[in-house]
Amino acid sequence: MTLPLLLLLPLIAAGMCGLPRVRALAPAVTVASCTAVLVLASETALHVVAAAAPVTFRGWLAVDGLGALIVWLVSLVGTTAAVYSWGYMRRTGSHHLARLRLYYANYNLFVFAMLAIPMVVEPTLVWIFVELTTLTSALLVSFENTQAALEAAWKYVALSLMGAAIALLGFLVLFAALQAAGGEPYTWEGLTRAAPRMPPVLLKTAFALILAGLGTKVGLVPLHTWLPDAHSQAPSPVCALLSGIETTSVLYVILRLLPVLDASSFSGVRDGVVIFGLISVGVAAFLLLQVRDYKRLFAFSTVEHMGIILVAAGLAGEAAHYGAMYQILSHTVTKSFCFFAAGAAVLTVTTRDIQAVRGLLRISPATAASLLLGGLAIAGAPPLSVFVSEFLILKAGLAEGRYVVVGLLTLFIAIAFFGVLLHINRMVFGRPAEAAPSVEAQSPAGAPAHSAVGAGGLPGTCSVILLLGGALVLLLGVCLPGPLHELLRLAAHELQR
Repeated sequence: MTLPLLLLLPLIAAGMCGLPRVRALAPAVTVASCTAVLVLASETALHVVAAAAPVTFRGWLAVDGLGALIVWLVSLVGTTAAVYSWGYMRRTGSHHLARLRLYYANYNLFVFAMLAIPMVVEPTLVWIFVELTTLTSALLVSFENTQAALEAAWKYVALSLMGAAIALLGFLVLFAALQAAGGEPYTWEGLTRAAPRMPPVLLKTAFALILAGLGTKVGLVPLHTWLPDAHSQAPSPVCALLSGIETTSVLYVILRLLPVLDASSFSGVRDGVVIFGLISVGVAAFLLLQVRDYKRLFAFSTVEHMGIILVAAGLAGEAAHYGAMYQILSHTVTKSFCFFAAGAAVLTVTTRDIQAVRGLLRISPATAASLLLGGLAIAGAPPLSVFVSEFLILKAGLAEGRYVVVGLLTLFIAIAFFGVLLHINRMVFGRPAEAAPSVEAQSPAGAPAHSAVGAGGLPGTCSVILLLGGALVLLLGVCLPGPLHELLRLAAHELQR
């Protein structure tokens, strides 16, 4: 009963947040629900590790190593972002109980949809939950109700639904290929067993359509253009969910198809995946050099990291796939912390303009330290976990003799490293500006979308999450707990069955 309970809890919480008499308790209800989901997800992951076998429920829900990793990361970021939201949403002027009720109701539905993606075994149902994440998160992106936020949400929905139509066509072609092979159920396991008998042209066409369609949601180049807009306009805890785990949960669907392709009668698809990933890493690296909004900075970093994961998944061998899983873990934990730090910066200086933020260390040492740690961690500074995962990927590529791939990936990572730290260094250590003009969009009433909130200091819940998140970022760089290592190993094994 653990798996259905994981899905029921956020649905119950969403329903409770919609009740008029409960709306004042919506933050507490959401935190309690997400915490319970985190406990259940941790229990499920430990069971998968101990048994080295999937946890299933009546043939329509199943969680193996890869699924357990994604479920646990969704629950982890969902919990930390819920706690962070408690103080952040009140401080940014979104204090009206009716508006907060809608925020937390959509928040819980968003968490529900992301949890369902790695748990449902039928690909078409997975597609439905992917699109449910679009609908629920679009309402969160536009929550501040400014012109810029509404435009970002509209762009997000338009591009995502276009990609959804392409991906749906891919899943229909995949079903036709399965029917041509005969007899197997339309599940991930059934597809893998039937792959040797599938018509290669149908399978290759299905994968190309799904990669292009879902690549829009993942933020892969050239389908990434919605991502920096949405992530710059959404509330920071929502950005932590969008950038930290939603992109990864959708990438999970693409990764699930790689064993199916490996079991088929044609080759070369993995090389195409590597090329697609390198393009995303390269374009994002150069975009990082010219960005002017520090929330967009972290958004472009997500495009880079999704490309790195795709490159690692496209390489052969368990070492590269372990590096891909480590990169998923590192990205999720670190990127969510980066957006928590960015939210603290917004509360402190009331602007997202990189040029307007100088000498943050003198203004708010805690915020500056968080932003600096987040920048160093997401850029891949040693000995933090992103550095470890990227090193493992590069090492695996060298062991396979993929010298051109490793050379290009190293170059792009170095450019991205320079781009991130160039901006973060100026913000934290630069000379303070005389005035910090806000780049925030104006609300319909004419007031800034974020009023001058820095004088009150950071809310307690935000400070707690920054402290815990920073500790976790530091810990994962120097020590990987045994059960987590085993979970990564099992998840990597799912990419090459």
